[in-house]
Amino acid sequence: MSDASHLFREVQTRLEVLTERAEAGAFDGAIDLVVAALDAGGVIHAFGTGHSEAFAMEVSGRAGGLIPTNRFALRDIVMHGDRDVDVLTGALEREPWVVDELMATVPVGDDDVFMIASNSGVNGSIVGAALWAKERGHSVIAVTSLQHTARVQPKHPSGKRLSEVADVVIDNLAPYGDTTLEVSDGIGAGAVSSITAAYIAQLLTLGVARTIADRGETPPMYISANIPGGDDHNSVLEDRYRGRIRRGA
Repeated sequence: MSDASHLFREVQTRLEVLTERAEAGAFDGAIDLVVAALDAGGVIHAFGTGHSEAFAMEVSGRAGGLIPTNRFALRDIVMHGDRDVDVLTGALEREPWVVDELMATVPVGDDDVFMIASNSGVNGSIVGAALWAKERGHSVIAVTSLQHTARVQPKHPSGKRLSEVADVVIDNLAPYGDTTLEVSDGIGAGAVSSITAAYIAQLLTLGVARTIADRGETPPMYISANIPGGDDHNSVLEDRYRGRIRRGA
């Protein structure tokens, strides 16, 4: 089997499992939390560090996605806070101290819900953000690798993993170390967590939109800005959440 075929099979198998779980109702708890938040006038805050930021990008601010969504990132302590850019190193995601400064930059409302993605689920900023949200009464939906997180030690002073803090946990089905193909002794490639997390994000988005539509209401969705009328449609709906969702470059 070629590497391309092997990787395709690894991805396909995981997407099939996620599809089966979605059809069996495994994502319904997360969907219900989001719908309840939106019904109450809340928004979805999406967060991930490293490659897990791709999950937050799938949730927030894209065509075919929900408009009441806000993506925040570690760089916000520079963009919207008081820190200098030299603080933005690869080690920052492991630091629990960053959470208070980060969350001070996020426009959080009482009825908001959080979606947090982390393959390992143990870094200080990730666990800290989840704890911050829970301590203030917000629901947290986690997307993580249960296989990986069980085999590594938490880096947050609480000793907790993201999966141990969240209200709903969705397994991204990535293996320990994320890679699926061995290319040399002990060296792997073929990471899958970004692909499965993106699929999970779309399943959640679709589930929320379908739930709202099945009630006879129009879900607040983006259409592509690159089709006629897209900008006007999106701007009208974004105005409802002005000051509560950010759309940066």
